[in-house]
Amino acid sequence: MRIKRLLLKLQLPLRATTAAVLSLVIAQALQLPFPLYAFIAAVIVTDLQPATSRQLGLRRIWATVIGASCGAAMAQVVPSGVMGVGIGILAAMLLAQFLKAGEGVKVAGYISGIVLLEHAAEPHTYAFLRFVETVIGVLVAWGISYIPRLFRDDTQTPPDKAS
Repeated sequence: MRIKRLLLKLQLPLRATTAAVLSLVIAQALQLPFPLYAFIAAVIVTDLQPATSRQLGLRRIWATVIGASCGAAMAQVVPSGVMGVGIGILAAMLLAQFLKAGEGVKVAGYISGIVLLEHAAEPHTYAFLRFVETVIGVLVAWGISYIPRLFRDDTQTPPDKAS
């Protein structure tokens, strides 16, 4: 019984770790400059339920598109430095709220801020690479979520049977 509980608790961490490592390997094989973002996306999106992984992944991609695009656009018009980063974060978060990005609002803000803080010299290139790396992580996480679970928690009501 204890072993089964331990194995139940290990399923998500093992899946997230596998998704992170595979994402990192793919991003490095493609010689992408920021493979870190591929494995971050993989860890955040990995879930035991494929439907939840899909929802998290779509939200993550949408927030990345908003934040990277906003940061790249803002790099052309805001002053470099702290003030520009603040304006870019605010603009991305407001746009994400307007576009109903849900929990992705914060992700959009921090991605816009990263573009403006660290990558203002080539914001469009960085924004595109950020998108590609995120998509790699999300796709790997989606794939991992479809691997059948080895152990199921019999003490919980399945989501489709819950009232």
